[in-house]
This record gives sequence, C-alpha cells and structure tokens, in this order.
Amino acid sequence: MNNKILTGIQKNKAENRRAYWVLLDPDDFTIEKAVETARCSQEHGVNALLVGGSLIETDNFDIFVKSLREAVSIPVIIFPGDSTQLSKHASALLYLSLISGRNPVNLIGEHVKAAPVIRQYGLEPIPTAYMLVESGAVTSVEFMSGTRPLPRGKPNIAAAHALAAQYLGMQMIYLEAGSGASLTVPPEMIKTVRACVDIPIIVGGGIRDKATAVEKLESGADIIVTGNLLQKENGLEIMKEIAESVNAWTSTRID
Repeated sequence: MNNKILTGIQKNKAENRRAYWVLLDPDDFTIEKAVETARCSQEHGVNALLVGGSLIETDNFDIFVKSLREAVSIPVIIFPGDSTQLSKHASALLYLSLISGRNPVNLIGEHVKAAPVIRQYGLEPIPTAYMLVESGAVTSVEFMSGTRPLPRGKPNIAAAHALAAQYLGMQMIYLEAGSGASLTVPPEMIKTVRACVDIPIIVGGGIRDKATAVEKLESGADIIVTGNLLQKENGLEIMKEIAESVNAWTSTRID
C-alpha cells in the first residue's frame, strides 16, 4: 500500500512548511455547493480537503468524495466519524485512534471493522492520534464518542498522550477542540506537545480568523483545519485570508 500523502506531509514538515486543510461535512453541503467550495479552496491556496463528520445523516458519502476528487487536484482525505465513512475515491484516510478517551470502540473497535474495506479499496491509511481538548462546550465528537476531553489547563497531560502515541507508531497528532468550539486548543498545549514529539501536529476546532490560525502555527502546529467557518456569511473570504497568511508564514520561514 502506498503512502504518498503521508510522505508529502512528512516532507513538508522537514522543510518547515505549514499547511491549511478545509473540512467539508456532507450533511452541511449539497454536492454542487461542496464542489464549488472545494474549487474555491484550491484556488485560494488550501492544501487539502477533509471529508467526514461525527454523525452523517445523508447517504451520499461515496459520491460526495468522488465529486470532490474529480473537481480538484489537491488531496481529498477522509476524516471518519466511524467505519461507515469510507470511499475508494479518496486520496487517503486519517486512521484515527481517539487516544484522549478510554472508549475501546474509538481506540480500536471501528478500526477493525474498517480495515478489510480499506485494504479492498486500496486506501492509504494514515495512523493518527486523535486528541479531544476541552473547549468550553460539549462538542458533537465529545458526545458521540462518549469520552471526556483533555483538560485545557494541563498541557503536560496532552504531551504525555502525544508521546505515547508516537511511541506506539502513530504518524500524526491531531489536537481537536471540536466542531464549533467556543475555545481553541491553547497555544501552551501545542507548544508543550511540540516539544515532546517529532511527528506532524494538526490543530483544529474554533479557528475563525487568520490571527488565530497564525497563533497555532507559531505555537508549533504543522497543519491547521477549519470547518464551520464556511457556514458563516463571509466564510469564504476568511478562508482566503487564512490561506494567504499560512502561505506567507511558510514562505518567510523555509530554510
């Protein structure tokens, strides 16, 4: 099985490049609107698209992914809420293990159910340690997973989890405040995790402007993710500003 997407992410990290990914939830977009948004994202410098959600109510996941893949040249990566969110048309899949919780379903159960299909589809699975962070509100992923988030004022606890994930062979860390989070992942937590691990760090949840995006990058994030931002009236414009600032941040810091 190839690891083209992961290799690209690792190369970017080695070159001190940062990236901006946009999450599209099939429940929030018609296919036509999603394709339009995907093309706009690519045009403005977004580096990849994520597809998925904590609870998918529509039955068009496969065609949704296929339509995006045909519309853009940037990677379309599955960000699965469970083992039903799979498509052979995706560029790769974040093989998420919710290590901040202790629910075995999200630590290994869904993975076992998904593994034969992933192999059949020839998808590239990227082992990713998924860590929920307290955000000031109960998020969809917290409720659906039945797990408590990491305390935002305890960065050493987050760092210990991340280090354990790296020792277990995980290839990326995903620090997640949650969709529509009131508070973002604290900069001090990102810095503490960054000091402990060598693998790429993704940060998402509650990032709604370029200042917050740059804050996460300066704290040590390699990739930032926005999702609900696109539901705002001026969401596309803010997305453009964030993409520009991420690209500018990277271009001034490449060795």
